[in-house]
Amino acid sequence: MKIPVGLEDFDEIRRNHNYYVDKTDFIYDLMEKTVNKVSLFTRPRRFGKTLMMSMMESFFSIQKGDSRDVFDGLNIMKHEAFCREWMNQYPVLFLTLKGVEALSFEQAYEKLQVKLASLCKTHEKLVESDRIDSDDRRIFMDLKAQKASYANVVDSLKTIMRMMTAVYDKPVILLIDEYDVPLAKASELDTPENDYYRKMLDVIRSMFDAALKGNEYLKFAVVTGCLRIAKESIITGTNNFKSYSVLDKAFSAYFGFTQKEVDTILREADRQDKAEDIRTWYDGYIFGNTSVYCPWDVINYVADLLNDKDAAPQNYWKNTSHNGILLTFAKKTEFDISDKFETLLNGGTIIQTISDALSYDTLHASEDNLWSVLLMTGYLTKADPEVKSDTVELKIPNAEISNIFEETVVQRFLDTLALDRSRQLELMDALWNGDEEKASNLTTDILFDTISYHDYHENYYHAFLTGLISGLGYAVKSNLENGLGRSDIDVRDKKRRRAMLLEAKKSEKEEDMEKDALRGRQQIIDREYVKGLKGYESVICYGISFYQKKALVKKLVL
Repeated sequence: MKIPVGLEDFDEIRRNHNYYVDKTDFIYDLMEKTVNKVSLFTRPRRFGKTLMMSMMESFFSIQKGDSRDVFDGLNIMKHEAFCREWMNQYPVLFLTLKGVEALSFEQAYEKLQVKLASLCKTHEKLVESDRIDSDDRRIFMDLKAQKASYANVVDSLKTIMRMMTAVYDKPVILLIDEYDVPLAKASELDTPENDYYRKMLDVIRSMFDAALKGNEYLKFAVVTGCLRIAKESIITGTNNFKSYSVLDKAFSAYFGFTQKEVDTILREADRQDKAEDIRTWYDGYIFGNTSVYCPWDVINYVADLLNDKDAAPQNYWKNTSHNGILLTFAKKTEFDISDKFETLLNGGTIIQTISDALSYDTLHASEDNLWSVLLMTGYLTKADPEVKSDTVELKIPNAEISNIFEETVVQRFLDTLALDRSRQLELMDALWNGDEEKASNLTTDILFDTISYHDYHENYYHAFLTGLISGLGYAVKSNLENGLGRSDIDVRDKKRRRAMLLEAKKSEKEEDMEKDALRGRQQIIDREYVKGLKGYESVICYGISFYQKKALVKKLVL
């Protein structure tokens, strides 16, 4: 069983006999059940959009010659008359805007030119035809050499499609993958000075205007991305345009793996014993009325299980998807979201008005927009598959995304603590002076201003304490090797030759807090952590217990 981790080329996967979850009926449903001139499918990152586009290119492309070998045995081949009508019958132009992002508009525009140059190299045989208009040939060669004017760049797709139509005497099927990547980055880095977003919007809108609106060389187009961009007229106003988001029932089972598909994968991998782990970590997304797993995670984990049958689930998604939007959302102060965040982290649900027609330049304009973004990008999902209204009950889908929320919340805490220097200093004074009551009250006050939930482990509180103390000029180390083990936090004030050890404990009940704080203090004694502090004139030690948003500090002076 060969698992194609990271492969997004359909032909390569099939010809190398890699494992493939059959989604080919998507093509049949798209062509037989819709009459769309342009279809937009918005899904979170890593849900198989690019592979789906590659599969469509392989099926429709006349340039491929004969694709029956790579589709042999797949569901689409059951529709014989349909395959005779459509397989390898039309020229296909496939452009991905993945990677067209940079720190400035100028750099991003240069990357777009590189993408177009690569597209021209893929189709460079077009210029050999005597059917090609001489002006189109010249523009094509300028695009290939990255020397085309701005006007020719934004008209590039239509130019290439006109050339394809001339050569093949058929209109072109246009596939555009990750269409909103350039706009997402532009929005993130936009300032009044650089005008990044408006410039990039003008480029993308002009390209789409030329390629999708009133283009006689277009058979039909399929576009994918994370968000449907409204209001800016990028792809609105097009005849027979239809958008399918995570809220729509149509095509809901084609992006992501269904329970049946995951069961089949585990059976063929002989790893059925891991079904519950996979469900807990990677299931829970509701698209339309269908529950699906994240395919990227399932494929990665099964690949690991084939190498090590005892492999533990990992967070594969966080390292491949941009999590900045979640951190930005967590830092919002103009909306009162703390209670909702806590509810979600505790496994509860919140009810919000959701829209799937968003605009990158207004994402932060309202609280509803922000929750909508988290839904569309996969950080949240619907709690009820049957809800049809714009008012939706939302939840965190699974353990993997909950883990990302946890880490983001911790980062938000640390960033917030770093800005509250006066309380940091006041707390440290209380700790150095041995005022355990004041230290307990201050720590509790700070916790109350943050977001907490019942599943925080001791390492969260370790990070919390480290964040409180860091940046004040002390040498602070966490889990330093001392004596017979590792103290949680080691604070050293070399100028005054004084040191502090902190041992944090998480209490299961509020009435256990004093016992747990004393247990932490005793651990410092039993494991002789102070042996690593020779030369310091004074050492003060604390056991600190935490229960949700409460802290109790117990001192030990040596």
